[in-house]
Amino acid sequence: MLLHVPQVLSKSQVSEFRARLASADWSDGRITAGHQSALAKHNLQLRETHSIARELGATVLEALNLSSLFFSAALPRHVFPPLFNCYRIGNGFGNHVDNAIRYDRTTQAALPLRTDLSVTLFLSSPDEYDGGELVIENPDGTHRVKLPAGDLVLYPSTSIHRVEPITRGERLASFFWVQSMLRDAGERRLLFDLDGAIQKLNRATATHPAMVELVGVYHNLLRRWAEV
Repeated sequence: MLLHVPQVLSKSQVSEFRARLASADWSDGRITAGHQSALAKHNLQLRETHSIARELGATVLEALNLSSLFFSAALPRHVFPPLFNCYRIGNGFGNHVDNAIRYDRTTQAALPLRTDLSVTLFLSSPDEYDGGELVIENPDGTHRVKLPAGDLVLYPSTSIHRVEPITRGERLASFFWVQSMLRDAGERRLLFDLDGAIQKLNRATATHPAMVELVGVYHNLLRRWAEV
């Protein structure tokens, strides 16, 4: 499932992020790439331990906690601390699949995280750069993603994807991974669809007795499938 989650960050938050990133000292983006990905990756990135990355990453995590749509789709067990990258003219990232396991080195034990879902949170507006589309290849087709600043896209980490080369301007983004409470993508999709239907019914007829039964079905399925 590929999902557009709008307005995760407000316009004022995006402006603050942009101001902080303008003064950041960027490193070679291959610092977090696996061997195969490093051959295709050409961009700049803040180190995981960079003070600006940690500060802005904490703000991103707070914003995710306020997004019911993100939670419904991802059912997160653990979110990797958000990272930040910059693509300038000539930069791009060829076809690759994200590493299956990442290690959260902000934790004392370098907590391993299974990458079920990948996330790109756009910090540049589409009219600020040419190229730079996130291209995701899924069984249902190829998707070209270029979202407004403050919006994010959530997609399976199993997908082959790439970032097209920049031909004008600069593309700033945050990116990270999610380990879901549900390993199986089909189960996550069923619960996402069920939750969406419950929300629609709740707005239309919240007092109907069947609402209790439907919510019970949702939670009993989550209880059956979740890994916590």
